[in-house]
Amino acid sequence: MNDADYMGLALQEARAAAAAGEVPVGAVVVHRGQVVGIGRNAPITGHDPTAHAEIVALRSAAQALGNYRLDDCDLYVTLEPCAMCSGAMLHARLRRVVFGAADPKTGAAGSVLNLFAEERLNHQTAVQGGVLADECGALLSGFFRARREEQKRDSHPLRDHAVRTPDERFVALPGYPWEPRYLSDLPSLDGLRLHRIDEGPCDAPRTWLCLHGNPAWSYLYRHMIPVFTAVGDRVVAPDLIGFGKSDKPKKDGFHRFDWHRRVLLELVERLDLQNVVLVVQDWGGLLGLTLPMAAPGRYRGLLVMNTTLAAGDTPLSPGFLAWREMCAKNPEFDVARLFARGNPQMSAGECAAYNAPFPDHGHRAALRAFPALVPENPADEGASIARESRDFWRHQWTGQTLMVIGQQDPVLGEPVMRALQRDIRGCGEPMLLPEAGHFVQEHGERIARDACAFFAR
Repeated sequence: MNDADYMGLALQEARAAAAAGEVPVGAVVVHRGQVVGIGRNAPITGHDPTAHAEIVALRSAAQALGNYRLDDCDLYVTLEPCAMCSGAMLHARLRRVVFGAADPKTGAAGSVLNLFAEERLNHQTAVQGGVLADECGALLSGFFRARREEQKRDSHPLRDHAVRTPDERFVALPGYPWEPRYLSDLPSLDGLRLHRIDEGPCDAPRTWLCLHGNPAWSYLYRHMIPVFTAVGDRVVAPDLIGFGKSDKPKKDGFHRFDWHRRVLLELVERLDLQNVVLVVQDWGGLLGLTLPMAAPGRYRGLLVMNTTLAAGDTPLSPGFLAWREMCAKNPEFDVARLFARGNPQMSAGECAAYNAPFPDHGHRAALRAFPALVPENPADEGASIARESRDFWRHQWTGQTLMVIGQQDPVLGEPVMRALQRDIRGCGEPMLLPEAGHFVQEHGERIARDACAFFAR
């Protein structure tokens, strides 16, 4: 193999980095004609500022050879190395460095500076640039062009019939470190901005689609997301319109069952989610349990917690009716206090985070509207689709199902969940949490670990 062949291997790693959302740079280390180390950019995925492709490849080669000195090795990288990586290469005593495209902004092999030409250093590594430079440069320029186009799409002007919670309300929330991701180009959104957490590689073997209920938002999944991503999976946790960091229409009457369902269906299609484990609770289930029948091939599992299918042909639970009455009488109820009452293990800061999206009356239209949207009669909006979904879960569902029940829940507790269990084909004995109330995800770390093991079977 020659230099172009080895650079071709580095390009394969760069393409894999791009598929994972990283800047597409790849590297390989060759020792006496054999590839002993490979690497791709991974600072975002690994939360590691040193995880450049060259550093990853050097670590891999050093482990393979059992020596941090790589005297007889050549390193091939698709982009001119930066000062950090150049220093590591010199420290490793590489024989030669070969790169593809020049980097006029941070390149330390001749573009901005040339560490390899510094005669005062006690080791000199030969350097050669320009190998498959056009291919390497095209991959990078295409990646950044697509990113610029995405950023242009993601400039989301606020619609005049909605409000947007100020960003400062979400600063330094306990246990919620993720960068926001927004979109507004779903057909049904009509320009409204939808927020989601989207963590993990797009080509992950499994995607957890986590849907929250009322009056929660994606903060509800903060204990579960790190467990899912730690095993290499992807997590998508949207905020329904009217909740969390998503835009909030001003009028209560804007919110409709069919519209919110349609937005979720479009989101799944837009992100092209595959190998999905659907994670639902409360309204996340009322809406989410109606999704898989529209595209069964996308879904492989269901993690279902304290929710129901409201088909309009069975009475709503007394606990839910009491909740709906309370919301009607006290539309400005304190969301933080609600969470604190049922979750004594939560800190004051965590409870307050649930109030963050709703600074005033104008931001609370969804909180006021959702209790009345639960279908109670056969002709109510959403009831018919719930009945179709129930037939799907009874007769056509072929995926795995893990049910978790918070037994302290007075609204959608064990009696409601046992009835739902009978409607889901293949649903085994539920995982019971005697200490958990309605918001089961507040005990989510344990649930997520059990779920990873369950769905790996």
